[in-house]
Amino acid sequence: MAERPNILVIMTDQQSSTMLSCAGNRHVSTPAMDSLAAEGVRFDRAYCTNPVCVPSRFSLMTGLMPSAIGMLSNSLARVAIPESVKRNGLGFLMRQAGYDPAYAGKVHLPRMSAKDVGFEQICADERERLADACAEFIRGRRSEPFFLIASFINPHDICYMAIRDFVRTDTERWLTEHGAVECATLDAALARPGGLDDAAFFAEHCPPIPLNFEAQQDEPEAIRIMLEQRPFRINARREWPANRWREHRWAYARLTEIVDGQIGRVLGALRQSGQAERTVVVFTSDHGDMDASHRMEHKSALYDEVCRIPLIVRPPGGMTGRVDRTSLISNGLDLVPTLCDWAGIAPPPALPGKSLRPLVDDVVRQEWRRSVPVECAIGRAIITDRFKYAVYDLGSSREQLIDLASDPWEQRNALHDPEHSHALVELRHAFRTTFGSTPRDPAHVLQAAADA
Repeated sequence: MAERPNILVIMTDQQSSTMLSCAGNRHVSTPAMDSLAAEGVRFDRAYCTNPVCVPSRFSLMTGLMPSAIGMLSNSLARVAIPESVKRNGLGFLMRQAGYDPAYAGKVHLPRMSAKDVGFEQICADERERLADACAEFIRGRRSEPFFLIASFINPHDICYMAIRDFVRTDTERWLTEHGAVECATLDAALARPGGLDDAAFFAEHCPPIPLNFEAQQDEPEAIRIMLEQRPFRINARREWPANRWREHRWAYARLTEIVDGQIGRVLGALRQSGQAERTVVVFTSDHGDMDASHRMEHKSALYDEVCRIPLIVRPPGGMTGRVDRTSLISNGLDLVPTLCDWAGIAPPPALPGKSLRPLVDDVVRQEWRRSVPVECAIGRAIITDRFKYAVYDLGSSREQLIDLASDPWEQRNALHDPEHSHALVELRHAFRTTFGSTPRDPAHVLQAAADA
């Protein structure tokens, strides 16, 4: 058996796939994340299983879709988590491979702790102390290879911007009153360089509004219904002027740079310890943020801003970095099989994911998957090389078809375009094959939307 490598998984919270300078975003600087891309494979078409924290993180730790336990959003699963799911959690799998799994930072799993899926949690902090704890762990002396998950909170603090601007419910008031650290970090991110006035700041520094700033043509009614379940979201869409949205984009970039600096300290410790040559590093996020696209912030929709996430795999010793722009990846389904592959053990049977190691090693000898599934509180979608087809569970206009080749900004619903009629038939069949034909309970969906 080949020598097992160290395994380091680095996670951020609420980071879109475009929030990397190596992805061409000139409004953010991410040298630490870029350094991984320079020595690994950046998967440009990687998606989460559900664009909200708890269900996405459940998938990352189990390799299962959140619907496997009846979970649509951050609300608890309908039933207790089966012991068989917990015992096949990522930490326990790595224990079988001879690792001593350690978890540091944000957990946020449904009715489970890190310990419940096989980890020892070595640090509960999600910010600066987390970076220090991970660096100390990496530098520690040990006889066996290590397995460490470093789970950082930012750029998630961007959530507080709209909540704070529209404090009109008890829940929103509680969030702002108990989010002193988050709000202070957000305020630092909102600060302008050198005390610039509005004219200079917006002309020379602040990111512009995105090309898809306006709501999608023929937008499914479920989107509006979802936004109305949490009033600050619909109020931001209706009331924020363009420059407030631009400030949101400015702060989101600064929060991403904060977490990049923390990640840089962890990677620095890895290099200084002399273990980078025998360590596989995976970097990803649980979901993204709408960040002004379609006049939305937060997450939980089926648009790419929140469903597409960064995913970089750097093999032991590194490689000449490259970008995979075609393979459809699910970080929540594929992480477990990938890490089992590097650890030298078989993943649990019947998991739907695939190991990414053949793609990293560039030795794929069979067709990769043709579609990837995504669920959210109000609907479900399948994504192919060209199309995104979604079915929503509330309101009117429940079907949505996006031609990602001609409309990458998802500005119009192409459902009724005659040239896509044949593709639509195939996509409907693929949707039923993936998710079944039973509709979801509208009452449960509406409850989940209020927690999205």
